[in-house]
Amino acid sequence: MGLLRSFIVLVPAVMMSAVDAFSASSPALLTPSARLSTSLRAAAEIQFVRGLEEKVVPDIKLTRARDGSSGIATFRFKNPNVFDASTASSGAVTGMFLVDNEGEMSTSSVNASFVNGKPQAIESVLVMKSPEEWDRFMRFMERYGEANGLGFTKAG
Repeated sequence: MGLLRSFIVLVPAVMMSAVDAFSASSPALLTPSARLSTSLRAAAEIQFVRGLEEKVVPDIKLTRARDGSSGIATFRFKNPNVFDASTASSGAVTGMFLVDNEGEMSTSSVNASFVNGKPQAIESVLVMKSPEEWDRFMRFMERYGEANGLGFTKAG
């Protein structure tokens, strides 16, 4: 077994509430992989281009170290709207930004998948290097889940 174990997988759901699945604690520490800004927003959203909300709800896989010291969130967006011709003029993809009323977390680990030269998916990885960053991410996911009807399924 590796250092990380599979924790939960978030998937779109109609009847499930993500509220009970997540816990809240103290705010995140500032690191290069996950920055927290002071701008306030009302809703939780994901952006690839600043100011342009990504409408496609991703599949999200979470893993966490057994001791809780670190974790990884892997996002997979199938046919995200950032690839649409109507949004191409909005700007370049410079990272993935998780924006809510507490501020912003971000990662520059963003990769696109292409089939026959056409973009099909985006995979992005957010690394959390402390229990505080994990808790901050889970608070974001609670808000994002409520806004987008996400439920959760524990892995194997």
